[in-house]
This record gives sequence, C-alpha cells and structure tokens, in this order.
Amino acid sequence: MNIHAIKQKHLSLADFEDMLFDRPEDEKWELINGALVKSMVGARIDHHRIISNLDFALRDHLRKKGGPCEVFRETFFLKEEKDDLAALPDIMVHCGERHQDVTSLNDPIVLVEVISPGSERRDRVSKRAAYEKLPSLQHFVLVERDEPLVELFSRRQDGWHGLPRLERFSDVLELPALDFRISLADIYRDVLQQGESA
Repeated sequence: MNIHAIKQKHLSLADFEDMLFDRPEDEKWELINGALVKSMVGARIDHHRIISNLDFALRDHLRKKGGPCEVFRETFFLKEEKDDLAALPDIMVHCGERHQDVTSLNDPIVLVEVISPGSERRDRVSKRAAYEKLPSLQHFVLVERDEPLVELFSRRQDGWHGLPRLERFSDVLELPALDFRISLADIYRDVLQQGESA
C-alpha cells in the first residue's frame, strides 16, 4: 500500500472531518495525532483474509458468550477529539451500549492492525502511540501480513506491556479482556502454509 503523511500544520478532528468532503474515492484518509495520513483504497487479498479470519473467530466467540461486545472492521472510524485521532483500525472490538445511528467510536477494548512493509512504521509507531492513550483500550495486536508473527501489547496497572512475540502456527493469541483465544494457524488460514513457519 502506498502510504505517506502530508507535511502540514497540525489538524484538529473538526478540520479533518471538513476535509473529508474533498477526499478522492480512491484514497483512504486517517488523522493520527493531528497528522493527515493518506493511503490507497484496497489491500492485498492476504490482508483481507487475515482480517476475515479474526473477524469470524471474534464474532463467533462473542455471540456464543453473549453480552454487549461487537466487532467492527476497517471502514468504521475510531475517533477521539482530544487527541485529534480519526483512524480506521483493521479490527476494533467495542463493549457497551451504542446508539443505532453512531458513525464512530472512541472507547474500544481491542484494536488489531495487519501490517505490511508499507504500513509498518505508521502502525508500530504512530498508531500505537495514539491507541495507547485511549483509556478503554486493553489490548493492541499487530499481525504481520507476510510471515507468521503476532505481537500483543496489553494494559496492566503499571502501564503497557509487550508480551513475547508469537511466531509458530501452534502459538495461541490470548485476549483476556474478551476471554478469547485463537491460534496463529487460524489467523493465517488460507494465507500462509504451515510449512512456511520457522
């Protein structure tokens, strides 16, 4: 994905929302820490397959468990006015009540980004810094698109902690805030062959 930040003055969320009316249809715009980030609409099929695998597993788990949690995918905005944030996470899990006409959320429990060489710096640095400011967030997950590698960052009483990287298809990603577990084999189903694991 061709991604670049536009060098300009710091934008507020209100300014960004006004500018969205002029967004070309073939571009995706996000506001990260007051900086406008543009990328092309669309991604490789493997990116979508990883998101679909996680989305399906999370939705199935949350429906069986019952309760107020819901999964949102890459076209639903995460917005936080005080941090000048308007992001489109690949996966966002929200727990709690929502109005029927809501067009964005600001209090997710879990966020997931699928990273590629073009998005790696933005996802690992800019987005992670912005996401970790959200008081509601309990887990932030980075999933490599091109190799079996998953990184989990979890909030604890003393701050954010990165857990050991998951690199084998038999490894299991655990999100205690949702009582959810999924193996890397299931995350990368139809994307990577198990023989490709180190």
